[in-house]
Order: sequence, then C-alpha cells, then structure tokens
Amino acid sequence: MQRTPRGNRLHIALFGRRNVGKSSLLNALTRQDVSIVSAIAGTTTDPVEKPMELLPLGPVLFIDTAGIDDTGALGELRAAKARAVLDRTDLAVLVSRQGDWSDFEERLLEELGSRQIPVIVVSNQSDLGIAPPALRQRLQAAGVPFVETTATSGAGLLDLREALIRAAPADLLDPPSIAGDLVPPGELAVLVVPIDMEAPKGRLILPQVQTIRDLLDSDACCLVVKERELRAALARLTGPPALVVTDSQAFLKVAADTPPEVKLTSFSILFARHKGDLVELVRGALAIDRLRPGDRVLICEACTHHPIGDDIGRVKIPRWLRQYVGGDLDFQHYQGHDFPSDLTGVHLVVHCGGCVQNRREMLSRILRCRTAGIPITNYGLTIAYSLGIFERALSPFPSALDLYRRHLTAEKGLRNRDVQPAS
Repeated sequence: MQRTPRGNRLHIALFGRRNVGKSSLLNALTRQDVSIVSAIAGTTTDPVEKPMELLPLGPVLFIDTAGIDDTGALGELRAAKARAVLDRTDLAVLVSRQGDWSDFEERLLEELGSRQIPVIVVSNQSDLGIAPPALRQRLQAAGVPFVETTATSGAGLLDLREALIRAAPADLLDPPSIAGDLVPPGELAVLVVPIDMEAPKGRLILPQVQTIRDLLDSDACCLVVKERELRAALARLTGPPALVVTDSQAFLKVAADTPPEVKLTSFSILFARHKGDLVELVRGALAIDRLRPGDRVLICEACTHHPIGDDIGRVKIPRWLRQYVGGDLDFQHYQGHDFPSDLTGVHLVVHCGGCVQNRREMLSRILRCRTAGIPITNYGLTIAYSLGIFERALSPFPSALDLYRRHLTAEKGLRNRDVQPAS
C-alpha cells in the first residue's frame, strides 16, 4: 500500500475557509497528526498530503489545503495553491463550521459542480449547535451528501468514511485498462524497454511496470526485450505477437524491426489513453503541422526527476520538432503540479505520459487547453508525428486512427481544390 504511486490513488481533498477544522478532520480521519492544528487562522500553508489505505476503496491520498478565503499577499499565494489542488481532486470534502454557511461555500460548491467533482459537505464542530435543516434538505435534494462531525471527539467520522466510500467515482473502483484490452487472453505482447541513463538503477520505469502488471491481470503474456534484441526475439516466436509496445525514443528502430502487420504503439501513447483523452491528444498532435519558427511550445513533465544526458523533454523532443518545423521554436518547461493559468501566446502544449499524475489532473489540463483554444498532445504522439510514423503508432486504436485518416482526407481535398485551374 505504501508503495502505490500517487497517480494510482484516489485523491480526496479538503476545502473550505480558514479555521473551520480541515486539519483536525484530516488528523482524525488518518488517526495521525498529519497537519498542524492551531486556533490561529491560516496555519496550513502549502497543501499537506497523506497517503493511506481506505477500505474498500484501497490506496487513497488525502490532501489538506489552506483556507481559500486567505487574505494578504502571502494569503493569496496560499489560496492559489489550494485552488490548484482542484485540478487533481477526484473527491472533494467541503468543510464548514456548524451553522456557518454563506455565499463563499455556495460559490465553492458551484465550482466543484462545474468541474464535475463529486463533493461531500461536512458541517464540522457539530457540538457548537445544530445545522440549519433547510441547508441539509437543499443539499440532499441536490444529491450532495451532508455529514455532521466533531473532529476533536471523533463524532460523525464513521458517517464521513461511509460517505467517502459511497461518493467515490465508479471508474476509480474499476480503472481503465492500459493495454490488457488490446491483447486477448493467452496472446503475447512484446514490450521494448531501452535502458537509458535516467532509468532507476536496478528497476524499470513506472509506465513499463504498470503495463506489465495490467497485461498479466488480463491473462495476457509478456515478452520484455531491449531494442537491440527485438528482431531476434520476434524471429524466435512461432507466431506474431498481438502487440508491440516500445519506449517512444526507440520508435524508428522498433518500427523498422516490427513486421508491418503487427500492431505497434508506445508506452506514452498507451498512457495518453489511460490517463487522459487519446482522441483529443491526437487532435492536438495534428497542430504540429501548423507550427512555424518562433512559435511558443510548452513542454510539461509531471514528475520532477533531475534531467541528465539526452533528456527526452529538454533535448530530444525539441530537436525533433525543430527539424520538423525547419527552424527554432520558443520552448518553455513546467514540472510537477505547475501548469500556467494563462496560455495566451502558446501554440502547442506537449505533455508527458502522466504516469505519476492521477487521471483527473491530466483531464483538467486537457480541458483548460481546450477552453483556451490551445492544442495539447503528449510525448509519444509528438515523437511519432514528427518522425513520420503516426499512423503506424495509432494502429491499435480505431477511433484515434479514424480521426487521423479523416484529417488526411480533408487535407488532400483542400490541396486538390487549391491546384484546380480557374474556370
């Protein structure tokens, strides 16, 4: 449980005004002194995270946030950090003080609803009085669970745990497959795993490990090789594999060594579907054709590894995009949970596979780009497109492949129209 990656955990975040008991509630739920508790408003500054096991949901990540009503220069920064947590919240707990409900809570509840984040309203410090019956009835009529608690005594905590279990999004209990649905039970997937300088010593990187587990859970077979051994490994098989998956950086060599009738993709593209919206990210990759020298490209890396050597996000992808565009581009890099709120002037966002993120955060970023009219794609799709093997890399995904082929047909039609002589 302790080793479950944060990206695979249900993110449960506590929101509310300052000094309503969010930190006390988190400490009571986890039975540990995770957050500092004080009568002084604004004690919590940066979000505080606590991974734990919440049965029957399994591994979860509780996030305590600063009061969103914080004031002053530092207070506004703390509140902004708290609001950023909304982007990765799977389930929200809106905490208010018993009998103290105002337009502030109403606006926060409305924002959670607009983001389609399930929410539980907790009226804390219930020992101070009785919650307004009208509020309880209105929330229940809207389908919003309402729980009264007293964190210091533990009153209502069992009701809150039960509400969390009932409100958890169904797809968290039955997560989407990574590759298991692409390989029938008993069939073989060949996973091509280059070992580079940034791979953890003695281990495989997270997307590779998770893909192996997903295939085994689906009763498929795995053969794991390095790129130099792929051709010999395929020659030893008595029949073709159902799927070949490669690290995106080895796309060209693996595509050359894999028979054209065998479906081929990359770990990054698998995670474009698993963590985000593959069709939308494919649509974003098509915008690479519209890039011109000098355009601004954001490259976003969810993890915070220290880049060394020929780093994919800082060296390889910029090099391939410059070669494709035929000139220099203005690259800016973001890591971790940092993501710009203002996308003005951006021509393309290129995101990593997001293996350490939860799906909610990736979908929030896709939605933010879509709202701003900015195309967004991911590492594997960018590499495949810039190297000219995009259609091959989409072969396992019919809806994404159909989108690309329709795009090619439309582009061909435009070219034919432009070259026709005037009557």
